[in-house]
Amino acid sequence: MNTTATFIRLFFVLISALFFCAYTTTVLEGGFSPANIGIGILAGIIVTGLLIGFERMIKKFDLYAFNIVWIGLFFGYLMGQAIVLILSTILQFGQVGPEVIGFSLMKVIVYLVTTYFGVMITLRSSEELHLSIPFIKFQAAVQKKKDMVLDLSAVLDTRLIDLAASGLLDNQIIVPRFLLKELYSNLESIDDGLKANARRALDVLKKLEGITTLGMRYVETDFPEIADLDAKCTRLARLTNANIVTADQNRIKQSTIESTEGVRIINIHALANSLKPLNQSGETLEIKIQRYGKEPGQGVGYLEDGTMVVVNGGAEYIGKTIKSHVLSVKHTSSGRMIFCNAFDEYEDEETMPTSSETPARSYFALER
Repeated sequence: MNTTATFIRLFFVLISALFFCAYTTTVLEGGFSPANIGIGILAGIIVTGLLIGFERMIKKFDLYAFNIVWIGLFFGYLMGQAIVLILSTILQFGQVGPEVIGFSLMKVIVYLVTTYFGVMITLRSSEELHLSIPFIKFQAAVQKKKDMVLDLSAVLDTRLIDLAASGLLDNQIIVPRFLLKELYSNLESIDDGLKANARRALDVLKKLEGITTLGMRYVETDFPEIADLDAKCTRLARLTNANIVTADQNRIKQSTIESTEGVRIINIHALANSLKPLNQSGETLEIKIQRYGKEPGQGVGYLEDGTMVVVNGGAEYIGKTIKSHVLSVKHTSSGRMIFCNAFDEYEDEETMPTSSETPARSYFALER
């Protein structure tokens, strides 16, 4: 890509120098002289240098935004033409010709105003463009990865920073502008809890902006008629054909309902649970027994990632770290549970799994 870009720039330098040389040797006195050729080459290099500098300034200006700007210019120009036509008609009915003093200046002002607002309105409402042009929706020919809209609970979860830094979410994260407004509003709240959450969320967003490869973008589209923030995120996700990233446990139950409406809810907690280390039946692990279980003789401990381990025969080892033998793993909506037998429950030590059969895995338990 860099080699191709360098070649294109050099090609434009050459083309510009040739064009300006042709102009200077034709228009300036002296004709085809070394001085005129030198002026042409210098002018070509300066103009191309300015173009390259401008191109570097808009390096992050992608093709999508470029197309939106052109569409906005077109709409603004049409609006300006309509306004100028109306003004000309009014002047003619008033027996005042369009050549009246100041009319040309008025036309320039009208075109400037309409094109500016045309571009800005189109840019802010680009996701709703297909609603303004019936039966038309600009869409990529090849199916691409869906964007992901962050809700309030997602930006409050600092694990999102590590997830974004992994590269899995590059050029996919969308942050609604109405979410930022809500956070800034919470900063001025008298509730200390809301203030602390707002500061943490803004810190998370600031760190996400610092990940240069992420390509996170803000969307200006808002829904003033909707008061609930989650409902706004869902509406935006439907409108942009995106999914929702959340850390709210209550939204797990909504995932089935939302997915039928074209919106998929990706829960950070469920993702974290799916990435926990797998334990197979027959494995050996060390666990600190921290409390009694529901059944007689059972002890309960926790792995360092929070996974609950239920050990049969572990009740007599409260506060101690023992070896256990994995029997089964149960998956639930809130995570994973591991059921084990304490090694002391084996009457015959020869029946215990050997290290060659089940490699020992050491976990440090969290104090609960």
